Amino acid sequence: MALHPAPRRRRTARRLLATSAGLVSGLLVTGLLAAPAQAQSRTDTGPTPDAPIGTVARTVGDAHFRPGPCPKTPEPIEALDTARCGTLTVPENRAEPSGRTIELGVAIVPAATDEPKADPIVWLAGGPGDDAVGEAKMAIDGGLNRDRDVIFMSQRGTYSAEPNLLCPEIDEFNARSVGLVYDAPSTERLHVEATKACRDQLAARGIDLAAYNDTESAADYEDLRKALGIEKWNLFGISYGTHLALVYMRLHPEGLRSVGIDGILPPSTSGSAATWSSARQGFDGLFKACAEQPACNERYPNLSATFDRLVRELEAHPVTTTVTLPGSDKPVKVVLDGGALVNWMTSATHVAPQVPAALDELAHGKPQRIAQQWAGGKLSPQAMGRVAHGLVYGVFCSEWTPYETQQEALRGGQQAFPSYPRSVQAQAPQLTFLRPDCEAWNVPAAAPSIRDVTRGDIPTLALSGGFDSQTGADNGPYVASTLGKAKVVTVPYEPHVVFATSQCAQEITVSFFDDPAAPKTTCLNSLKAPEFEIGS
Repeated sequence: MALHPAPRRRRTARRLLATSAGLVSGLLVTGLLAAPAQAQSRTDTGPTPDAPIGTVARTVGDAHFRPGPCPKTPEPIEALDTARCGTLTVPENRAEPSGRTIELGVAIVPAATDEPKADPIVWLAGGPGDDAVGEAKMAIDGGLNRDRDVIFMSQRGTYSAEPNLLCPEIDEFNARSVGLVYDAPSTERLHVEATKACRDQLAARGIDLAAYNDTESAADYEDLRKALGIEKWNLFGISYGTHLALVYMRLHPEGLRSVGIDGILPPSTSGSAATWSSARQGFDGLFKACAEQPACNERYPNLSATFDRLVRELEAHPVTTTVTLPGSDKPVKVVLDGGALVNWMTSATHVAPQVPAALDELAHGKPQRIAQQWAGGKLSPQAMGRVAHGLVYGVFCSEWTPYETQQEALRGGQQAFPSYPRSVQAQAPQLTFLRPDCEAWNVPAAAPSIRDVTRGDIPTLALSGGFDSQTGADNGPYVASTLGKAKVVTVPYEPHVVFATSQCAQEITVSFFDDPAAPKTTCLNSLKAPEFEIGS
């Protein structure tokens, strides 16, 4: 369950909702392994204005920052070679400040200029469950550190935090699930068993699972700002990171100069129904682009109707095939039913030029391309041992499911895709079996205020992609309606998290942080639809 990753073009973005026991495709991801420690191990406790941020130890309230080695990453990240690093220690549960503490890894990549602006940018990762430090390459490759330091902190529970809330049981289920009927009752049982096994092993380690949520994470970032001695900073969140950013803006607005959000997931509307609406928007955007391109329209007419028909047919008669994945000669059994096809499509907008041909191949008895992409996302190294599933469920099961009924979730599928079989409509894209998973996770509901809209006049850049089937482009105008200084930008023909795939989006973002009142958007005028692959 989660806004998963997908097969990708150009660069690799990061995903929205992380990926729990039910989805892992290949959309945003980046990782790294123990980067060299560049930070000085300072022990100063008083303000030192001339020292670069991140080089001075400081305690503020219950939080303590100390310089030290850079956080571990699955693979090396060159962008961290010059980073100033350390650890933020905070209470696990702020309702029990004298209880257990947790440690969050911090990496500060210096600005490319010798005279950086005083207000750095803080990167909020996708997921939930992705480690921000692992996304440093994406941020720096996009030029985010042109004039400002960029700060990456492991959100509580993620890969380089202590403790982390990784769940090998769920990763193993996801890998196994490619050979199962996607939404079968037997698959649900295995799905929930993996979720419960994850919960049991985390609880046995003494982890307070109810403390891994947006309210506590927002407080962590505010503690970091104060512990680093920063008066004002800027946020840039991608995918699920936009959800956290909007909560942060509502709870801790005083330290914010500006906020950029890309692939927007509003806390006030998040849930199963919203993912159906987003899927409809992204699918329709891609199908419309094909219809407007003469060669694509001639070769693949009525692509939307073809897709709907395939969903119905596969749900009634699943197709089983065998594929091999890049780097391996081991055959992999893959089952494609209607639910699997819908979830493949939510990620496949990242490889939009291939989609019409891939669907046509499937319609003519050749499922291998789609099967290979579907399996590749769940069996790739990036899908193993990196996502903090405990944070996924901490957010979803306290902030989402308590505020959306099963009937409302089903109605979202029925409204967006009325022709789909009920069995497909019952499992929202990226959130398969969410309700029984949350029953197994068993954490209390967050305060109802977690669903409040974010209001105010903090300058905000609301970025979306025209092909985004994970967080629909209409979320931009929605959040902007209560933010007095918001700029809404939709980058056409781009999938979820446009900063990862679009040079134009990167230019807009960097210009926004330079002047939040007037981001430069002229590059939008020259964008063209992708040239769709035309099969024989």
